[in-house]
Amino acid sequence: MTQPLLPCVENTPSSTPDACVIWLHGLGDSGHGFAPIVPELKLPGSMAIKFLFPHAPERPVTINGGMRMRAWYDIKSLDFESRADLDGVEESARLVEQLINAQIDSGIPANRIVLAGFSQGGVIALHLAPRFNAKLAGVLALSTYMCEPSLLANQANDINKQTPVMMAHGEQDEVVPVFMGNAAFKTMTENVFNATWQTYTMQHNVCMQELNDISAWLQSVLS
Repeated sequence: MTQPLLPCVENTPSSTPDACVIWLHGLGDSGHGFAPIVPELKLPGSMAIKFLFPHAPERPVTINGGMRMRAWYDIKSLDFESRADLDGVEESARLVEQLINAQIDSGIPANRIVLAGFSQGGVIALHLAPRFNAKLAGVLALSTYMCEPSLLANQANDINKQTPVMMAHGEQDEVVPVFMGNAAFKTMTENVFNATWQTYTMQHNVCMQELNDISAWLQSVLS
């Protein structure tokens, strides 16, 4: 039985959209958290891009004393190797895959869809995109890391090996240390994915220079 589509905050262009960006938030946030970023990107009005900011399901989070909050997966410990709960990651990846497929069914082809994610959302993006069965326009992985990187070699789908993957991280990030993001980048490149890496003088957030770079990158992959 197919689960209902994730609820989303939706930002639609004035004309019929021919591209879509699906942007996944971080732990304890919601789709409303990143929705205000759209005007900050200052994309040309001629680009008919729909932005979807889905809400993660609510679930107990172990490191927060079992408190229920919006989370793409449980975090049982802050240990580098076991921070992300694989079962939860795979469950959320399936939900996001449904959302992508719904956009394809609506008439936006996969190669006009960008999958973006910040922190926990980036973990889902980096898990789903390399395994997805259709070529995407691009992947944006911000201040994030990879769940079970050792699995990628056997599970990767070649179809997105040339898809641009922009990976970015704050040098002073105390939530997801920069070495975790760089390790994910190295795993992507070792598995021959088309990933780039850049850092910014910031903590676990986004900054104006990063937004400018994201805007330029989106214009490149969706031109």
